[in-house]
Amino acid sequence: MSELHKFVFQGQPVRGMIVRLTDAWREVLRRRAANSATGAYPIPVQTMLGEMLAAATLMQGNIKFDGALVLQIFGDGPVPVAVAEVSPDLGVRGAATVNGPVPADGDLGTLVNMNGHGRCAITLDPKTRHPGQQPYQGVVPLADAGHVKFTRVSEMLAHYMRQSEQLDTCLVLAANADLAAGLLIQRLPGQGTHNLSGSLVNRDDDELGELDDAFQRIALMATSLKQEELLTLDVDTILRRLFWQEALQRFEPLEGAQGPHFACSCSRERVARMILGLGQAEAADILAERGEIEVTCEFCVAQYRFDPVDAAQVFTDASRLAPSGSTPR
Repeated sequence: MSELHKFVFQGQPVRGMIVRLTDAWREVLRRRAANSATGAYPIPVQTMLGEMLAAATLMQGNIKFDGALVLQIFGDGPVPVAVAEVSPDLGVRGAATVNGPVPADGDLGTLVNMNGHGRCAITLDPKTRHPGQQPYQGVVPLADAGHVKFTRVSEMLAHYMRQSEQLDTCLVLAANADLAAGLLIQRLPGQGTHNLSGSLVNRDDDELGELDDAFQRIALMATSLKQEELLTLDVDTILRRLFWQEALQRFEPLEGAQGPHFACSCSRERVARMILGLGQAEAADILAERGEIEVTCEFCVAQYRFDPVDAAQVFTDASRLAPSGSTPR
């Protein structure tokens, strides 16, 4: 089963998590491979998406938020967009669009950010929105301040957390066909109210210096973990090898029904809203050309078909389907 382990370093302002996505990750890959229109992901894309999904699970597990965390990268390479989404109950799903040949040794730079215009976005989408409320979103380029392109998802997200969340973060990520895994080490949040942690804590300079020293020491230990070890060793062995000199307080792991699991939020009603958004004229054009409107969910490969009668019912039910404040076309 997929599992999420949380721990803190006793007496140190540092926390950590390890995630192992097994059945949940295999289900993502199985459904993609079952899509006759796309086929399985090329290995480099599989690795990148698995690392994204592991990282998104770690970030969702790190915050108290009643809504979905969506990690998205987009750019101008053979993978123009990749998305990992994790719900508050740790339901996970992910997908990537592949356009054109993928190099066998492709990485984040060559897959997504070929010409340096790629971006990373993290969105917190509340389950229930108040009137006028917008999702929180942070966006950063897929390159550092010196315009050096990131080649790994872990580098990209550590940069994101420093720039957008003001949180020093160390990530080790790895994925293959059986497992997507990640280790996160993070300095406890200092100042800031608009980051993913929603921290309201203020600390003086001396205490912030202690935070830096402790985090840097523990992060150095964490970065000694090799990707192969992350994919082959169990959690107890990893923690013992890395932090045998540290006093760890570990919490009950989240697994089974409480842990990460594959889940897709697509539905026929959501697709109906999408058709409503197209407008009646465009929907009629599609029906005239194809006889029906067919939509396949990129995440779970579920297929939804609307014939002319179904489509007409969508616009008959426009007032019920349309989001609050919108005007059906």
